[in-house]
Amino acid sequence: MKIMACLKSLHVRHLKYVFISLFVLSSFAHAQSNLTIVITEGMSNARPIAIVPFKWTGETVLPESLSDVIASNLQRSGKFSPVKMVDMPQFPTNDAEVDYAAWANKGVDTIVTGSIEPTANGSFIVNFQLIDILRAQLTGGSTKTMVNNQIVEVADHIVLNQKSEITEGEFRQHAHIISDRIYENLTGEKGAFLTRIAYVVVRDRETEALPYQLAISDYDGANEIRLLSSPEPLMSPTWSPDGNKLAYVSFESGKPQIFVQNIYTTERTRITDYPGINSSPAFSPDGNKMAMVLSKDGNPEIYVMDLQSKRLERITRNRAIDTEPEWTPDGKSIVYTSERGGKPQIYQVNLSTKRSKRLTFDGEMNLGASITPDNSHLVVVNRTQGDYHIARQHRASGDMLVLTKTFLDESPSIAPNGSMIIYSTLHEGKQVLSLVSLDGRFKALLPATEGQVKAPSWSPFLL
Repeated sequence: MKIMACLKSLHVRHLKYVFISLFVLSSFAHAQSNLTIVITEGMSNARPIAIVPFKWTGETVLPESLSDVIASNLQRSGKFSPVKMVDMPQFPTNDAEVDYAAWANKGVDTIVTGSIEPTANGSFIVNFQLIDILRAQLTGGSTKTMVNNQIVEVADHIVLNQKSEITEGEFRQHAHIISDRIYENLTGEKGAFLTRIAYVVVRDRETEALPYQLAISDYDGANEIRLLSSPEPLMSPTWSPDGNKLAYVSFESGKPQIFVQNIYTTERTRITDYPGINSSPAFSPDGNKMAMVLSKDGNPEIYVMDLQSKRLERITRNRAIDTEPEWTPDGKSIVYTSERGGKPQIYQVNLSTKRSKRLTFDGEMNLGASITPDNSHLVVVNRTQGDYHIARQHRASGDMLVLTKTFLDESPSIAPNGSMIIYSTLHEGKQVLSLVSLDGRFKALLPATEGQVKAPSWSPFLL
């Protein structure tokens, strides 16, 4: 959940709001620590794959191991189980060196080979191949086909065979790109490794002058950068569809205001300055509008602002609290949390008719909804018997499945390919981020080495 504090206690019975955020704009500074992913569940169902260490032909030490990053990415997807180096029967550089039978005997049907070569201008040439071992065994390494009225042999067991030139600073990014290509070819689903997450870090308030920080990192917690630091709490980061900006709520002036900040230039724009509550910003799918919660007319209601003209349209009208708006993928409706039925549940309002309908009924309450990119599922915080867990509800059938077993879960945000959910939870008395796959089979923790981490927001695809 982005702005609601009802998950701060297991005994909360009503929606409560926390609007206590002060952002002090600062220059980009590297944060003191990165998140580290610890896989906790789900690898037994994963598909084996071998990421053979890429051969390095240079003399210096490489800035990053491409094969290690690729293997970690695929493992974190929950769909692959990379073979350990000690279990690899050989270390081929390309398909010509692969012993298909040796890999098949290990139960591995897919391998990735590669090489890295230095260039005279200081860049690097990266070659990699994705090889289907089973198909190679069936075809003997090649098949015959007709090209321009001639029979030629084709190595169709080589699923990918690509070559790129990169700079020293592009190693990790290129590893994510290769991972995305492998993932998409083997699953039919676009990979989300070249993405970022934004989140709030709370460090020691006794020793830190600016303990509240807004940070972004690669999806796996690497390359963490501190965007904002503040002596007061901050909340509700949310990405623009182009991945260039973050919207957030600030109490900098002594009252809640919504700002949009460019993450590259640090330039920011104040979007709202209305009396009362200004909260829960959410960009429309085309980036031209923003949904938000305002109480300027008395009660917290859902509004939509045209970001170009600043024209404001009131969407809901109810005596109960309406909050946490999230757009449907087609941009024609908004799902939101409302207690109009007595306890918080998820509703959907059609932006043309302004008519709302209730979507969730399971459990004591449901809050903080997100929608998968294909519009097939709602992801919510579900409270049942006093426990708050991340759950998914099938949009067509209404069937709900609880995905997590962690403690006091909140703020779910979905990967742009819909495969994973990142959320905030308590682990050993500390607020951390955690991952769960949409099917609930794969789980991982992202514990921070310093401070509490909360309010995650997954970026859109960056390429």
